[in-house]
Amino acid sequence: MKLGSRLSGIRSKTSEIQDAFGASASAPLWGFFLLIGIYLVGYFMVRFVSTSDGFLLIGGARIAYRSLTGVTSSLCNLCILLLVVFYRKWGLIVSLAMMVLSVPMMVVELFRGNYSVIPGFFTNILTLTAALLIYIFMQRAGKYQQKLQEQAVTERTTGLPNRFAVTELMNTLIQKNEPFALAVINLNHFKSINNALGQQSANDALCQIGSRWLRIAENGSSGTRDFVACHGGNEFLILLRDWTSDEQLQKSLECYAAALKEKIIVDDVDFVLSAAIGCAVFPGDAGNPEDLADKAYSAMIRAKQTDHNGCILRFSPEMFRMDRFMETERKIRSALDNNRVFFVLQPQYDMSHQLRGFEALARFRDADGTLVDPENYVPVAEKAGLVDRIDHTVLFLATEFFGKAVRETGSDAILCVNASVRHLMRSSFIDEVKTALSRSGLSPSQLEIEITESVMIDSVEEALNCISRLTEMGVHVAIDDFGTGYSSLSYLNTFPVDILKVDQSFIRNLDSGEDARQFVAAIIAIGHVMHFRILAEGIENQQQLDVLREIGCDYIQGFLWGRPMCPEEAAKLLAS
Repeated sequence: MKLGSRLSGIRSKTSEIQDAFGASASAPLWGFFLLIGIYLVGYFMVRFVSTSDGFLLIGGARIAYRSLTGVTSSLCNLCILLLVVFYRKWGLIVSLAMMVLSVPMMVVELFRGNYSVIPGFFTNILTLTAALLIYIFMQRAGKYQQKLQEQAVTERTTGLPNRFAVTELMNTLIQKNEPFALAVINLNHFKSINNALGQQSANDALCQIGSRWLRIAENGSSGTRDFVACHGGNEFLILLRDWTSDEQLQKSLECYAAALKEKIIVDDVDFVLSAAIGCAVFPGDAGNPEDLADKAYSAMIRAKQTDHNGCILRFSPEMFRMDRFMETERKIRSALDNNRVFFVLQPQYDMSHQLRGFEALARFRDADGTLVDPENYVPVAEKAGLVDRIDHTVLFLATEFFGKAVRETGSDAILCVNASVRHLMRSSFIDEVKTALSRSGLSPSQLEIEITESVMIDSVEEALNCISRLTEMGVHVAIDDFGTGYSSLSYLNTFPVDILKVDQSFIRNLDSGEDARQFVAAIIAIGHVMHFRILAEGIENQQQLDVLREIGCDYIQGFLWGRPMCPEEAAKLLAS
């Protein structure tokens, strides 16, 4: 059974929503009396000038007072029409009364032989007819407008208010700075009803659920003042007010969850449903309807993942971080599946500004073309186990480009490609490198695999075996972010590594004092003792470059001499 007949009850309890739905405000009362006053003044002026033989001198012309009766009559008729337009039923009643009262006076004038009132008599009849037509038209238009308003704020399946109605009510409460909570309710396993019995039966079940919850809101058994709405599908919204504590809010929501434990009978089939409920509170969790709805929805999703038999959760910031994590993970997977992962190349130079090579850096764009910041997606890719797929994609794309570029230019520059610990430890990693070299035609001596020093902590023996096989192929190996981990120098001394890359966090502090300078100098000295060449990352100014040159750094990479560039720009740099 539809709940449309019960919608008026919930609206009468929630008077704020009526203004939000766009109900037109009544015209001011003083305007009503003003129009009546103007009409009466005009009417008596008509009576006066119609019986006066005087003249009015305007611009040297003598104008009889009687000729002004048309002006005052028109003013009176305008007041009649305005009363009907602005005050509808009461305006029409007062207008009819005033015009009916004027008829005896016109009749008296006719008996006195004043036939000039005859045109006014017919004018009044025409005005009255126009007023009636305006009133009838506005009544019909009002009913049509009311119907449109009902449709705009009503969910068709259940007859409950829809999300638009809830949003308008939230806006009203926010303007009043009145606290409230928004709960998003998603029915668990509801598709089973739809699949088993069909769409109509599923709609009947939604109506039964909506009817139960509406009764709770109307009789106040939840202990709070509630507004129940249907979002469509198997989701409902409840706006709760007048709760005094988090415990009371929890109990109110438990009241709605408990109502689902009663059997739902559809086509002689019994169902017992549960729901995941998430809520967010104004003003504590958000300050506008959109953010509040997003956070309540996040809490509902977390409740659904936590317990499929029914769970109630209030929003917490940790949920939003998890949602952002999941959204970023989804974007990464979509980019990998739809070939939106690409690479840029950042040049590396020796201290005399001679090009050593390029580091290939992974990038990807969202579905709308927006470039995603690496600082946002790299941690997510590592935690989600997607970083090896990104490494694999960049390895093949970059070697294919670089192999072609060095053949065309005859350059002996090196391509440096990152490999995560997860990627390096894959049994297929060496075969992937061999395949990439074979397809691209790039010489192994022009490929450098860059790994982080954490690989020496995670699995020393496996890492050493993989790195040894790479060097046997003629591929160079570099240790990235050196100095930020906890690697043992004894382990490092056994690794056949060519390059140590000093992390940019140390370089950033080079110009802060002598201690930072000595620290970087010590790293470089240790690397040279172990027969490694040193590359410093993140060089952004001339002072940093001068210090590194002075303490014996071999190579640099940073914005000072080269920002990440597209492959076409890198090819031009190779050619030059």
